[in-house]
Amino acid sequence: MILNTTLLLFFLFFGLILGSFFNVVGLRLPKNISFVIGRSKCPHCKHQLAWYENIPFISFIIQGGKCRHCNEKISYIYPAIELSTGMLFALSYIKIGLNTELITALLLVSMLMIILVSDIKYMLIPNKVLLFYLPLFFIIRIIQPLIPWWSSILGGLIGFVLLAAIILISRGGMGAGDMKLFGVLGIVLGVDKILLAFFLACLIGSITSILLLIFKLIKRKQPVPFGPYIVIATIITYFYGDFLLNWYFNFL
Repeated sequence: MILNTTLLLFFLFFGLILGSFFNVVGLRLPKNISFVIGRSKCPHCKHQLAWYENIPFISFIIQGGKCRHCNEKISYIYPAIELSTGMLFALSYIKIGLNTELITALLLVSMLMIILVSDIKYMLIPNKVLLFYLPLFFIIRIIQPLIPWWSSILGGLIGFVLLAAIILISRGGMGAGDMKLFGVLGIVLGVDKILLAFFLACLIGSITSILLLIFKLIKRKQPVPFGPYIVIATIITYFYGDFLLNWYFNFL
């Protein structure tokens, strides 16, 4: 019991720390800014942040949500990414335990958090992120294959081709980054779950867009990033996809 609690707290705090790094990567990589050298700066006054301020979740609490130099509000997105990463790392341990698939879960969460930051900020899913994680997922699915083993290969093809067809039919309704992301996700999720993830992403995106229009937070035909909906749908599918699919087929 003590060991489980200790490991749970370890993954929680490990995720919080890495979440800060994912924020930096998501913000700097699309602009080809080094995310290895140099501390971050306040986006308002450009003052270089102290070491603890580079962990937005901690600095957000310590500073009451404001920069201590210019008193401008700190964006809630950065601490939210850190907190989400920590909670999802902890959830990965709870749902999977200490086995090879846990590596898949942690890598998946890591990739999705970077993409979430980048797509919210720039409406861009960096190729470099996908190319970094693609071989890792491919190797892991060889070591820890889905059942049946070919589900990863077919899932990747279906994810890529499905989005490619939508892009062609809608003449750019979705971006090439979304298409390539679904191809990578298909390797992780397999055939059934990549289709479920696509359905959930469209459903969540549609409901959210309607609400944003109702409350006049966006205008009609205003482009919005689809990446956040893919991220949410993928997380739900990866951790609870079996339950949802079983419920659906039993309902039928």
